[in-house]
Parts: sequence; structure tokens; C-alpha cells
Amino acid sequence: MPDDEALLRGERGEVARALNDVESSRPDARARTRERLGRLHRTSALARAHTVGITGPPGVGKSTLASAVVRVLRESGRTVGVLAVDPSSVRSGGALLGDRVRMALDPEDTGVFVRSLASGGELGGIARSAPLAVLVLSAAFDVVLVETVGIGQSETEVRHVVDTLAFVVQPGSGDSVQFLKAGIMEVPDLFVVNKADIVQAEATARDLKASLAALRAAGVASEELPVLSTSATKGEGVSALVQAIDAHRARLLASGQLASRRLDGTTAWALSTFARRYGDVGMGRRGGREEVRRALRAELANGQDVLAVLDELDPFG
Repeated sequence: MPDDEALLRGERGEVARALNDVESSRPDARARTRERLGRLHRTSALARAHTVGITGPPGVGKSTLASAVVRVLRESGRTVGVLAVDPSSVRSGGALLGDRVRMALDPEDTGVFVRSLASGGELGGIARSAPLAVLVLSAAFDVVLVETVGIGQSETEVRHVVDTLAFVVQPGSGDSVQFLKAGIMEVPDLFVVNKADIVQAEATARDLKASLAALRAAGVASEELPVLSTSATKGEGVSALVQAIDAHRARLLASGQLASRRLDGTTAWALSTFARRYGDVGMGRRGGREEVRRALRAELANGQDVLAVLDELDPFG
């Protein structure tokens, strides 16, 4: 039997069992997930954690940076759940575990839990089950870090899953120009130039700031976003990054935007799930995409559990 209290305490065995159910396609596992998340939804457990995304192209040191962030968070006494979305194995379909291997964390620290999740070939940088996995981790830990697969310009879906999104580049890579073209720079809440000990780091930070200023001048961005420099391997700038992440959450809470941001993200994920589950015919039966979006948002805004809402709106039921 699922032990919700053990999950809320962050006990590794129960967290792992809950995540196994989230990833499984078995009907009994899906039923357990639906029932468990429904129970937790009726409490404040699923909303307590600060969810943070770390995204960017391959090779920028996302895993090393995530490890450094975890260490700073643990020093402050916060528990951390990490969801590392890895590329899928072409043979097994499972996660290749590269990100998890690169995370140098204390295996004896019970305040940290790391889970690798196969991307399943999804182009948004996260797996289909990632939003539900984040909910599970949110019930168990103070902070949830989501590291995307690192595919680059199409990695925008993570914005639907996290409260704060950090976009990481490395010096001299030209990423700021490329991602400005792709539009991904409109998505993050803060930017990180990692490997700041490299000579070109200052120039890259200047390029990023100039690109963001151009977005503001064009009316695409409305506020000046932080651009920070870190050297994850040396631990330099990581405390300042955690402070910036905390400051962003504080601003969201003070402005009342945290709830609306989460509602927007959950609605977007639910709409995508509805489309996959019921197809074009089901979408048509419910009046089309915009009508389904409106219905989902209305039910979720009413405090309904997302999985229950998807079942209730079954066009074939």
C-alpha cells in the first residue's frame, strides 16, 4: 500500500516507489498515481516546494552546476529532489544515466534524492511523465531541481514544470545569438554564464546582457533579468546563484504571480496530455483546442486535481 506519510518525510524507498508508478504504463500503477496525487492534492503538500529548472545546450556543465547548487541548498538546511532528464537509450528506451553519474553528491545524505528520467525522444527537453514526477518530489522535498536533457533550442517545455528557470551558457559558444534567434531567451527567469574562469566569460556575459536589452527594446521582455557568472567546478558564484533563485521566488510570491504561473503551466501540460490521450477526434468532440484549454483552466483554477480533470473531460466517456 502507498505510504503518503513516508513520502512526505522524503523516505527514499517510498519516493522511488511513487516515481516508479509515475513512469509506468501499467493500469494498476497509473491508478495508484492518480489516487495518491488526488489525496496529496487535497492538502498543501504538492505546492510547498520551490521547483527550479536548469536548462541549456550540451556541454555547458548543467550537471556539475546542479550538484554545486544542491550543496549550497543543503548547507542552508533545505532538502532537495533532483530530476535529471537524460537521453533515451535507443535499445532499452531507458535513461542513459549520464547526468546522474556526473553529479558528485554524497550518497549517504538522506536530504538529497536524485532520479534519472528518460526523455523518450521528447523535443521539449523533458519527459512526458516529468510534470507528475515533479509533483511527487514536491511533496517530499523543499526544493526540486529539474535538469533538462540538453538538446538546445527546442527546450522550452520545462517552463511549464518549474517556478524558476535558469538558462546556462558557456563562454565563447555563441549561444546567446543562436538562442535569441530561436526565441528560447524569452523563457528563462535568469541566465548563468558557467565556466566563468575561461577568458571569454566576461564577453559572453556582455553579449547576453546586450541580447536581453534588445528583447526589452523590442517589447518582447518587460523586465531586466539577472545574468550571473559561475564556476561550478570551483564553487564560485554558486551562492549568488542560489540567492538569485530565492529572490525570484520571493518576487513571485509578493506579486501573486506564483499561483498564476503554476496554473498556466499545469494547463499547458494538461492540454498536451489531453491531445495525446484523446487525439484530434476527442479534441473536436470537446469543441476544439481553445475550448478544451478554457475548460481545463477553469477546472484547475477551481482547485481540481489535474488527473481527475483529464478523466472528467474524457470526450468518449
